[in-house]
Amino acid sequence: MEIFNIINFDLIPLTLRLAVPIALAAIGGTLSERSGIINIGLEGMMLTGAFGAVYGSFLTGSPWLGVMFACFVGLIVGSIHAVLTIKYKANQVVTGVGINILAMGFTTTMIKVIWGKEGMSGEVKNLSDISIPILKEIPIIDWLFTDQSPLTYFMLIVVILSWYILFKTNLGLNLRAIGDHPRAARISGINVTKYRYICVMLSGLLAGLGGAFLSLVQNSLFVQNMTAGRGYMALAANIFGGWNPLGSFVASLIFSFAQAIRFNMIGYNIPDQFIQSLPYILTLAVLVGAGRKTRAPEALGEINE
Repeated sequence: MEIFNIINFDLIPLTLRLAVPIALAAIGGTLSERSGIINIGLEGMMLTGAFGAVYGSFLTGSPWLGVMFACFVGLIVGSIHAVLTIKYKANQVVTGVGINILAMGFTTTMIKVIWGKEGMSGEVKNLSDISIPILKEIPIIDWLFTDQSPLTYFMLIVVILSWYILFKTNLGLNLRAIGDHPRAARISGINVTKYRYICVMLSGLLAGLGGAFLSLVQNSLFVQNMTAGRGYMALAANIFGGWNPLGSFVASLIFSFAQAIRFNMIGYNIPDQFIQSLPYILTLAVLVGAGRKTRAPEALGEINE
């Protein structure tokens, strides 16, 4: 087997494309957990976002309105997580797992109710790729500006903007203080509850947007459990990235590279089960390795400050 047949330049644009939903959800997780709220529910938020995107496109005939539906649905699910964990002080891990289970059951049922089908929706209008004039003519990086989803560019903007806000502004300083020392932040006049609500809700919105990428960019329909663990990959990317948007993005690229390389391994004498499990094996390895080295926000999961 020739290694260069598996690893080649074509993997770069594919890796970036596959990283979009993971990176968006991972940055959402970063915002939530920087505020001190554990968000295991990213998988469910992505799944409901993917469903909301298809349903919105189905109702309106517009994939852009479908994207707006996905953001709204993600925001609603994020709000549920926020209310349960912040107002009612429910166990954050249990609440997140509950959201994942609820999302799976709800979307499966609604496919049957709306489309009368088992396992998948009807096809809808998807979100078209775009090319940026002039920039697409630049050698070497021309692929970045040719036939890319608008959500890819939005993801790159979110990565840069969230990093800048988190580490270069007073808002970010306040958020990091809340994640490490919420009691001191509250005494200094910071509205800890407000920050937490906003961050958890934003995490739902970004995860929902990642779901929209799966259903309206990579596909043009919703399939039962189509997130396939990407929400958990996003959670791992957040941890591996050190609760830093740039780190989360880089970690998302690593996971998406493991997904991308599967396509080039098809046809070789490699068990299909191994090829399919490669991204999940990498996710587990990263969690085991990075969990010992990265420093989480000191008050993560501690709501009773």
